[in-house]
Amino acid sequence: MALNLRRKQLECVIRMLNLNQALDPSEVFYKVLIHDDFGKNIIAPLMRIEDIRRQSVTLVLPIYNQERKPVPAVAVYFVQPTETNIKRILADASKSLYDTFHLNFSSSISRPLLESLASGTLNSGSVERLAKVHDQYLEFVTLEDNFFSLEQRSVYLQLNAPPATDGDIKEVIEKVADGLFCVLATLTVVPVIQCPRGGPAEMVASSLDQKLRDHLNSSKNNLFTERSFQQRPLLCIFDRNFELSVGIQHDFRYQPLVHDVLGLELNSLNLPGENGGKQKFVDISDQFWSANGSLDFPQVAMEIETQLNKYKRDVEEVNMRTSGGRKNSAEFDGTDLIGNTKHLKDAVNSLPELTERKKVIDKHTNIATLLLGEIKERSLDVYTEKENDMMMRGSIDMSDLLSVLKGKGSKMDKLRFAIMYLISSETINQSQVEAVEAALREAEADTSAFQYVKKIKSLKNVSVAASANSSASGGNIVDWAEKLYGQSISAVTAGVKNLLSSDQQLAVVRAVEALTEGEPNSETDSYLMLDPRASKSGYSGGSSHGKGPFREAIVFMVGGGNYAEYNSLQDLSQREKTVKNIIYGATEILTGTELVEQLALLGQKMGPT
Repeated sequence: MALNLRRKQLECVIRMLNLNQALDPSEVFYKVLIHDDFGKNIIAPLMRIEDIRRQSVTLVLPIYNQERKPVPAVAVYFVQPTETNIKRILADASKSLYDTFHLNFSSSISRPLLESLASGTLNSGSVERLAKVHDQYLEFVTLEDNFFSLEQRSVYLQLNAPPATDGDIKEVIEKVADGLFCVLATLTVVPVIQCPRGGPAEMVASSLDQKLRDHLNSSKNNLFTERSFQQRPLLCIFDRNFELSVGIQHDFRYQPLVHDVLGLELNSLNLPGENGGKQKFVDISDQFWSANGSLDFPQVAMEIETQLNKYKRDVEEVNMRTSGGRKNSAEFDGTDLIGNTKHLKDAVNSLPELTERKKVIDKHTNIATLLLGEIKERSLDVYTEKENDMMMRGSIDMSDLLSVLKGKGSKMDKLRFAIMYLISSETINQSQVEAVEAALREAEADTSAFQYVKKIKSLKNVSVAASANSSASGGNIVDWAEKLYGQSISAVTAGVKNLLSSDQQLAVVRAVEALTEGEPNSETDSYLMLDPRASKSGYSGGSSHGKGPFREAIVFMVGGGNYAEYNSLQDLSQREKTVKNIIYGATEILTGTELVEQLALLGQKMGPT
């Protein structure tokens, strides 16, 4: 059976809500679920409130709610293992808010915090209320069956900021590796790991490899139960600089558009006209979203119309059957059913399904209408077309470039387009760059991100010797990069421009395809290979042990991923003969705007160019 991250995480959450044991169905437990913000984010895309209720949970409350009252029930806590949460748990226990406490931490609790918890319950005389403590290894958010986020914010900024110290970098890398360990523990697999050499990807890969080795060698309770040694998946780790462009450019496919334009977050979205609140947009039963998410927007609009017409035909058929064959043009509402008992029963049984279909159609019609308005208002189709053309050709006519920058679109649209011009250009024409900067200033756009990318591009021409002779101050971006990556500045700049092939295949897709096939490939032959189950002697990847073909892959992006890469990798799994299942995840899922905002902060930290 193929790996399914969402199903695995859901099973873990349901088991947690049932006190991590198989319960007697005849037993009745009154349970209260206490969560922090991260715990809420983990559960929200997996379960609706009615799903939680089915697990005999009567109350769901945030841990920081100071108004919680004593309840004679079993309390199931699902929180991060932080000092603040431990203090709140101890306060709850000392007040005897609940009969018993089942503590579930989203990741492994450290020994100092565990000791603090033990001593605190002992001092308050509440030890008997503490039933169980579990490390759940669930510190990630699953958005779809094969799509996850560690929900670790601004990792790209933290890893690329010149003032970052070795300690700062190590802390970020360890946190990312811990998050990936949770994903693998939930899947219960130990993968073969491959990544480009140098940079954050290798750092995360090495840290994760060591964590897996330590666990396999020392843990009494092994979290990993392999289905088969031969069926292990491949874990491909990249960092955002591997292909910066895909995180910035506009995309005309449905899921990327909804995410980028309408602000989809944790499968929820602000929809105007629905009480002004944040409404649930995608749920686990919305097949339209998963089936059509990777289609271009015009195709999605046509599919909505097709689904609406099919719904109308089905409604008409129900009306015909229940009206004795008389055609009734009125929409079926279930209030005037006539006819024989069988037709009546069939109509009643079909009502819930028809109602649900109509809700889905109405929802996506609403979304498509909002998208169409934004597309027209901002000429997003033009941005998408011109950016794709730039990446294919490696250049753009200056008149076309300025026409877009002076035309429709938000300040951020124009800034992203200008950055795409920099990324796609083989060489920087100073007079053209000055004209672009003038156009951005005319649009009142903040050019900090543009200046940062321009600086990174120029660093390609900086030699190692020049770097050695430059100032040794911590604020020098060349010195910082040399220190961070332990290699030449090319480790930072290599991914600033990663041209698309003739069929517009993303660089990460080409790399994953080559890695899963396991055949010699000039683009990936130099990649580091780590096998946590192998001896250290096979550490460098020079051995052929563990090289494909792989039927399943996990692709992870350090520094932020996006729906464009997710959709492209799912397309690869559908058409490729070798890899049949691809799970995609990232430290966080970023819109183009959010990534550019991090670039802007880097530009401000970098100072004047």
